[in-house]
Amino acid sequence: MKIMSTTIDILYKDISLLIEDSKEKASIAVNSNMIFLYWQIGQRITTEILKNEKAEYGKYVIDEISKKLTQKYGRGYMRSSVFRMIQFYQKFTDINIIHALSLKLTWSHFVELLPIENDVKRDFYAIMCCKEGWNVRVLRERKKSMLFERTAISKKPEITIKNELKELYENNKMNVDLFFRDPVVLDFLELQDTFNEKDLENAILAELEKFILEMGTDFAFMAKQKHFILDGKDYYIDLLFYHRNLRRLVLVELKLGEFEPEYKGQVELYLRWLNKYERIEGEESPIALILCAEKSQETIELLELNQDSIHVVQYLTKMPPKELLEAKLAEAISNAKLKLEQG
Repeated sequence: MKIMSTTIDILYKDISLLIEDSKEKASIAVNSNMIFLYWQIGQRITTEILKNEKAEYGKYVIDEISKKLTQKYGRGYMRSSVFRMIQFYQKFTDINIIHALSLKLTWSHFVELLPIENDVKRDFYAIMCCKEGWNVRVLRERKKSMLFERTAISKKPEITIKNELKELYENNKMNVDLFFRDPVVLDFLELQDTFNEKDLENAILAELEKFILEMGTDFAFMAKQKHFILDGKDYYIDLLFYHRNLRRLVLVELKLGEFEPEYKGQVELYLRWLNKYERIEGEESPIALILCAEKSQETIELLELNQDSIHVVQYLTKMPPKELLEAKLAEAISNAKLKLEQG
Protein backbone atom coordinates (compact mmCIF):
# COMPACT_ATOMS: atom_id res chain seq x y z
CA MET A 1 0.00 0.00 0.00
CA LYS A 2 2.88 2.36 0.75
CA ILE A 3 4.27 1.92 -2.81
CA MET A 4 0.81 2.58 -4.24
CA SER A 5 0.43 5.71 -2.08
CA THR A 6 3.80 7.03 -3.28
CA THR A 7 2.82 6.35 -6.91
CA ILE A 8 -0.45 8.24 -6.42
CA ASP A 9 1.38 11.21 -4.84
CA ILE A 10 3.87 11.41 -7.72
CA LEU A 11 1.09 11.07 -10.30
CA TYR A 12 -0.96 13.75 -8.52
CA LYS A 13 1.98 16.21 -8.53
CA ASP A 14 2.70 15.56 -12.21
CA ILE A 15 -0.91 16.08 -13.24
CA SER A 16 -1.17 19.19 -11.06
CA LEU A 17 1.84 20.66 -12.88
CA LEU A 18 0.21 19.88 -16.25
CA ILE A 19 -3.01 21.60 -15.16
CA GLU A 20 -1.22 24.68 -13.82
CA ASP A 21 0.90 24.91 -16.98
CA SER A 22 -2.22 24.65 -19.14
CA LYS A 23 -3.98 27.34 -17.09
CA GLU A 24 -0.98 29.68 -17.40
CA LYS A 25 -0.80 29.18 -21.17
CA ALA A 26 -4.54 29.77 -21.49
CA SER A 27 -4.27 32.95 -19.41
CA ILE A 28 -1.38 34.22 -21.56
CA ALA A 29 -3.35 33.44 -24.73
CA VAL A 30 -6.45 35.28 -23.46
CA ASN A 31 -4.37 38.29 -22.41
CA SER A 32 -2.50 38.37 -25.74
CA ASN A 33 -5.73 38.09 -27.76
CA MET A 34 -7.37 40.90 -25.79
CA ILE A 35 -4.39 43.22 -26.27
CA PHE A 36 -4.29 42.45 -29.99
CA LEU A 37 -8.04 43.16 -30.19
CA TYR A 38 -7.60 46.58 -28.57
CA TRP A 39 -4.74 47.33 -30.97
CA GLN A 40 -6.91 46.39 -33.94
CA ILE A 41 -9.76 48.61 -32.72
CA GLY A 42 -7.31 51.52 -32.32
CA GLN A 43 -5.89 50.84 -35.78
CA ARG A 44 -9.33 50.70 -37.43
CA ILE A 45 -10.54 53.97 -35.90
CA THR A 46 -7.23 55.75 -36.57
CA THR A 47 -6.85 54.70 -40.19
CA GLU A 48 -10.50 54.93 -41.23
CA ILE A 49 -11.87 57.80 -39.12
CA LEU A 50 -9.13 60.00 -37.73
CA LYS A 51 -6.94 60.12 -40.85
CA ASN A 52 -7.95 62.80 -43.35
CA GLU A 53 -11.12 63.70 -41.44
CA LYS A 54 -12.13 66.77 -39.44
CA ALA A 55 -11.61 66.58 -35.69
CA GLU A 56 -15.28 67.18 -34.89
CA TYR A 57 -16.37 64.32 -37.15
CA GLY A 58 -13.84 61.96 -35.55
CA LYS A 59 -15.00 62.95 -32.05
CA TYR A 60 -18.65 62.35 -32.98
CA VAL A 61 -17.91 58.91 -34.46
CA ILE A 62 -15.90 57.83 -31.39
CA ASP A 63 -18.69 59.01 -29.05
CA GLU A 64 -21.34 57.10 -30.98
CA ILE A 65 -19.24 53.93 -31.43
CA SER A 66 -18.32 53.80 -27.73
CA LYS A 67 -22.00 54.19 -26.72
CA LYS A 68 -23.05 51.26 -28.91
CA LEU A 69 -20.12 49.07 -27.81
CA THR A 70 -20.76 49.84 -24.12
CA GLN A 71 -24.41 48.90 -24.45
CA LYS A 72 -23.51 45.51 -25.92
CA TYR A 73 -20.13 44.64 -24.34
CA GLY A 74 -19.95 46.64 -21.10
CA ARG A 75 -17.91 49.41 -19.50
CA GLY A 76 -14.64 48.21 -21.04
CA TYR A 77 -15.65 50.05 -24.22
CA MET A 78 -16.56 53.42 -22.75
CA ARG A 79 -15.34 56.55 -24.54
CA SER A 80 -12.21 56.87 -22.35
CA SER A 81 -11.32 53.20 -23.01
CA VAL A 82 -11.75 53.58 -26.77
CA PHE A 83 -9.47 56.63 -26.71
CA ARG A 84 -6.85 54.51 -24.92
CA MET A 85 -7.09 51.94 -27.71
CA ILE A 86 -6.48 54.70 -30.26
CA GLN A 87 -3.47 55.92 -28.26
CA PHE A 88 -2.29 52.33 -28.00
CA TYR A 89 -2.15 51.90 -31.77
CA GLN A 90 -0.61 55.32 -32.31
CA LYS A 91 2.20 54.74 -29.79
CA PHE A 92 2.85 51.05 -30.52
CA THR A 93 2.55 50.89 -34.29
CA ASP A 94 4.57 47.69 -34.84
CA ILE A 95 2.30 44.66 -34.49
CA ASN A 96 5.29 42.32 -34.10
CA ILE A 97 6.36 44.22 -30.98
CA ILE A 98 2.79 44.02 -29.65
CA HIS A 99 2.75 40.24 -30.11
CA ALA A 100 6.05 39.92 -28.21
CA LEU A 101 5.17 42.30 -25.37
CA SER A 102 1.68 40.85 -24.89
CA LEU A 103 3.24 37.55 -23.78
CA LYS A 104 4.64 39.33 -20.70
CA LEU A 105 2.58 42.50 -20.19
CA THR A 106 -1.10 42.98 -19.34
CA TRP A 107 -3.39 45.68 -20.70
CA SER A 108 -2.97 47.48 -17.36
CA HIS A 109 0.78 47.68 -18.06
CA PHE A 110 0.11 49.29 -21.42
CA VAL A 111 -2.36 51.76 -19.88
CA GLU A 112 0.42 52.81 -17.47
CA LEU A 113 2.90 53.17 -20.36
CA LEU A 114 0.66 55.23 -22.67
CA PRO A 115 1.08 58.63 -20.93
CA ILE A 116 4.86 58.49 -21.54
CA GLU A 117 5.40 60.77 -24.55
CA ASN A 118 9.07 59.99 -25.24
CA ASP A 119 9.34 56.83 -27.39
CA VAL A 120 12.74 55.76 -26.01
CA LYS A 121 11.66 56.25 -22.42
CA ARG A 122 8.46 54.28 -23.04
CA ASP A 123 10.45 51.45 -24.65
CA PHE A 124 12.79 51.42 -21.64
CA TYR A 125 9.94 50.87 -19.17
CA ALA A 126 8.21 48.30 -21.40
CA ILE A 127 11.39 46.24 -21.81
CA MET A 128 12.35 46.50 -18.14
CA CYS A 129 8.84 45.31 -17.22
CA CYS A 130 9.35 42.24 -19.40
CA LYS A 131 12.88 41.47 -18.24
CA GLU A 132 12.40 42.10 -14.52
CA GLY A 133 8.80 40.90 -14.21
CA TRP A 134 7.42 44.16 -12.79
CA ASN A 135 3.75 44.18 -11.91
CA VAL A 136 1.76 47.36 -12.54
CA ARG A 137 2.37 48.72 -9.03
CA VAL A 138 6.14 48.36 -9.39
CA LEU A 139 6.03 49.96 -12.86
CA ARG A 140 4.15 52.92 -11.39
CA GLU A 141 6.70 53.27 -8.58
CA ARG A 142 9.64 53.03 -11.02
CA LYS A 143 8.10 55.80 -13.15
CA LYS A 144 7.43 57.95 -10.09
CA SER A 145 11.04 57.58 -8.94
CA MET A 146 12.19 58.60 -12.47
CA LEU A 147 14.18 55.41 -12.94
CA PHE A 148 14.89 56.07 -16.63
CA GLU A 149 16.40 59.49 -15.93
CA ARG A 150 18.42 58.05 -13.03
CA THR A 151 19.84 55.24 -15.15
CA ALA A 152 23.21 56.01 -16.74
CA ILE A 153 21.95 55.03 -20.19
CA SER A 154 19.61 58.05 -20.30
CA LYS A 155 22.67 60.28 -20.74
CA LYS A 156 23.59 58.61 -24.04
CA PRO A 157 22.39 59.49 -27.58
CA GLU A 158 18.94 58.09 -28.46
CA ILE A 159 20.27 55.75 -31.14
CA THR A 160 22.66 54.21 -28.58
CA ILE A 161 19.85 53.76 -26.05
CA LYS A 162 17.66 52.08 -28.70
CA ASN A 163 20.45 49.70 -29.70
CA GLU A 164 21.23 48.73 -26.09
CA LEU A 165 17.54 48.19 -25.28
CA LYS A 166 17.27 46.03 -28.39
CA GLU A 167 20.27 43.96 -27.23
CA LEU A 168 18.66 43.49 -23.83
CA TYR A 169 15.27 42.52 -25.24
CA GLU A 170 16.36 40.28 -28.12
CA ASN A 171 19.60 38.79 -26.79
CA ASN A 172 19.20 39.28 -23.01
CA LYS A 173 22.49 41.19 -23.05
CA MET A 174 22.64 44.02 -20.53
CA ASN A 175 24.98 46.99 -20.69
CA VAL A 176 26.41 48.25 -17.40
CA ASP A 177 24.78 51.64 -18.03
CA LEU A 178 21.35 49.98 -17.80
CA PHE A 179 22.24 48.82 -14.30
CA PHE A 180 23.80 51.89 -12.66
CA ARG A 181 21.38 54.46 -11.26
CA ASP A 182 22.28 57.92 -10.01
CA PRO A 183 20.95 58.91 -7.58
CA VAL A 184 19.93 55.70 -5.85
CA VAL A 185 16.71 56.24 -3.88
CA LEU A 186 16.80 54.61 -0.45
CA ASP A 187 13.76 56.30 1.09
CA PHE A 188 12.35 52.87 2.03
CA LEU A 189 15.13 52.48 4.64
CA GLU A 190 13.41 55.10 6.84
CA LEU A 191 16.69 56.17 8.43
CA GLN A 192 16.74 58.83 11.13
CA ASP A 193 18.57 62.11 10.53
CA THR A 194 21.63 60.86 12.43
CA PHE A 195 23.01 57.52 11.26
CA ASN A 196 26.42 55.99 10.65
CA GLU A 197 27.74 53.64 7.96
CA LYS A 198 26.88 50.58 10.05
CA ASP A 199 23.28 51.82 10.42
CA LEU A 200 23.10 52.31 6.65
CA GLU A 201 24.50 48.83 6.00
CA ASN A 202 22.14 47.19 8.49
CA ALA A 203 19.15 49.06 7.07
CA ILE A 204 19.99 47.88 3.55
CA LEU A 205 20.33 44.29 4.76
CA ALA A 206 17.04 44.53 6.67
CA GLU A 207 15.29 45.81 3.54
CA LEU A 208 17.35 43.75 1.09
CA GLU A 209 14.37 42.87 -1.11
CA LYS A 210 13.52 46.55 -1.64
CA PHE A 211 17.17 47.46 -2.21
CA ILE A 212 17.47 44.76 -4.88
CA LEU A 213 14.23 45.97 -6.49
CA GLU A 214 15.76 49.45 -6.70
CA MET A 215 18.93 48.05 -8.26
CA GLY A 216 17.28 45.40 -10.46
CA THR A 217 16.03 41.83 -10.03
CA ASP A 218 19.21 40.29 -11.50
CA PHE A 219 21.07 41.63 -8.47
CA ALA A 220 21.87 38.83 -5.96
CA PHE A 221 23.28 39.33 -2.45
CA MET A 222 26.46 37.41 -1.59
CA ALA A 223 28.14 38.80 1.54
CA LYS A 224 28.45 41.66 4.01
CA GLN A 225 31.80 42.81 5.41
CA LYS A 226 33.62 40.45 3.05
CA HIS A 227 36.94 39.87 4.81
CA PHE A 228 40.31 39.32 3.22
CA ILE A 229 43.93 39.63 4.38
CA LEU A 230 46.62 41.25 2.27
CA ASP A 231 50.22 41.65 3.46
CA GLY A 232 49.10 40.88 7.00
CA LYS A 233 46.41 43.58 7.00
CA ASP A 234 42.66 43.04 7.36
CA TYR A 235 40.30 44.52 4.77
CA TYR A 236 36.51 44.48 4.66
CA ILE A 237 34.25 45.02 1.64
CA ASP A 238 30.96 46.54 2.86
CA LEU A 239 28.57 44.59 0.63
CA LEU A 240 29.16 42.10 -2.16
CA PHE A 241 26.58 41.24 -4.81
CA TYR A 242 26.48 39.33 -8.08
CA HIS A 243 24.67 40.51 -11.19
CA ARG A 244 23.48 37.49 -13.17
CA ASN A 245 22.93 39.20 -16.51
CA LEU A 246 26.19 41.14 -16.41
CA ARG A 247 27.96 38.05 -15.02
CA ARG A 248 30.00 40.20 -12.66
CA LEU A 249 30.68 40.56 -8.98
CA VAL A 250 29.50 43.99 -7.78
CA LEU A 251 31.01 45.44 -4.64
CA VAL A 252 29.08 48.20 -2.88
CA GLU A 253 31.00 50.59 -0.66
CA LEU A 254 28.95 52.83 1.66
CA LYS A 255 30.09 56.35 2.58
CA LEU A 256 28.25 58.83 4.78
CA GLY A 257 29.50 62.15 3.48
CA GLU A 258 30.88 63.57 0.26
CA PHE A 259 32.98 61.46 -2.09
CA GLU A 260 36.69 61.73 -1.32
CA PRO A 261 39.45 61.02 -3.93
CA GLU A 262 41.12 58.45 -1.69
CA TYR A 263 38.07 56.19 -2.02
CA LYS A 264 39.23 55.42 -5.56
CA GLY A 265 42.46 53.75 -4.38
CA GLN A 266 40.64 51.80 -1.68
CA VAL A 267 38.06 50.40 -4.10
CA GLU A 268 40.63 49.70 -6.83
CA LEU A 269 42.44 47.46 -4.34
CA TYR A 270 39.21 45.63 -3.52
CA LEU A 271 38.45 45.13 -7.22
CA ARG A 272 41.89 43.73 -7.97
CA TRP A 273 41.67 41.32 -5.06
CA LEU A 274 38.21 40.14 -6.18
CA ASN A 275 39.45 39.79 -9.75
CA LYS A 276 42.39 37.66 -8.65
CA TYR A 277 40.83 35.51 -5.94
CA GLU A 278 37.02 35.49 -6.34
CA ARG A 279 36.34 35.78 -10.06
CA ILE A 280 35.56 32.43 -11.68
CA GLU A 281 35.79 31.25 -15.26
CA GLY A 282 33.14 32.76 -17.53
CA GLU A 283 32.64 35.88 -15.42
CA GLU A 284 33.44 39.43 -16.46
CA SER A 285 35.77 41.52 -14.29
CA PRO A 286 34.22 42.86 -11.04
CA ILE A 287 32.76 46.37 -10.85
CA ALA A 288 32.24 48.73 -7.94
CA LEU A 289 29.50 51.04 -6.76
CA ILE A 290 30.48 53.72 -4.23
CA LEU A 291 27.35 55.10 -2.56
CA CYS A 292 27.91 58.60 -1.18
CA ALA A 293 25.62 61.19 0.35
CA GLU A 294 27.18 63.85 -1.92
CA LYS A 295 29.62 64.02 -4.81
CA SER A 296 31.42 66.57 -6.95
CA GLN A 297 31.00 65.84 -10.64
CA GLU A 298 34.23 67.66 -11.48
CA THR A 299 36.19 65.47 -9.04
CA ILE A 300 34.63 62.34 -10.56
CA GLU A 301 35.57 63.47 -14.07
CA LEU A 302 39.15 64.41 -13.14
CA LEU A 303 39.66 60.98 -11.58
CA GLU A 304 38.16 59.44 -14.75
CA LEU A 305 35.63 57.51 -12.73
CA ASN A 306 32.27 56.38 -14.19
CA GLN A 307 34.25 55.51 -17.33
CA ASP A 308 35.82 52.39 -15.93
CA SER A 309 34.91 49.75 -13.39
CA ILE A 310 34.17 52.19 -10.54
CA HIS A 311 30.94 54.19 -10.42
CA VAL A 312 30.23 56.86 -7.82
CA VAL A 313 26.54 57.29 -7.07
CA GLN A 314 24.71 59.64 -4.75
CA TYR A 315 22.08 58.08 -2.51
CA LEU A 316 18.92 59.81 -1.28
CA THR A 317 17.40 58.68 2.01
CA LYS A 318 14.35 60.84 1.32
CA MET A 319 12.64 61.38 -2.00
CA PRO A 320 12.87 65.11 -2.90
CA PRO A 321 9.92 66.96 -4.47
CA LYS A 322 9.33 65.61 -7.98
CA GLU A 323 9.90 69.01 -9.62
CA LEU A 324 13.31 69.37 -7.94
CA LEU A 325 14.42 65.84 -8.86
CA GLU A 326 13.10 66.27 -12.40
CA ALA A 327 15.03 69.53 -12.89
CA LYS A 328 18.23 68.08 -11.44
CA LEU A 329 18.11 64.97 -13.62
CA ALA A 330 17.18 66.94 -16.76
CA GLU A 331 20.22 69.18 -16.20
CA ALA A 332 22.51 66.16 -15.64
CA ILE A 333 21.27 64.47 -18.83
CA SER A 334 21.62 67.67 -20.84
CA ASN A 335 25.19 68.28 -19.60
CA ALA A 336 26.23 64.68 -20.27
CA LYS A 337 24.88 64.74 -23.84
CA LEU A 338 26.51 68.13 -24.49
CA LYS A 339 29.90 66.72 -23.46
CA LEU A 340 29.40 63.74 -25.76
CA GLU A 341 28.68 66.08 -28.67
CA GLN A 342 31.79 68.14 -27.89
CA GLY A 343 33.88 64.97 -27.93
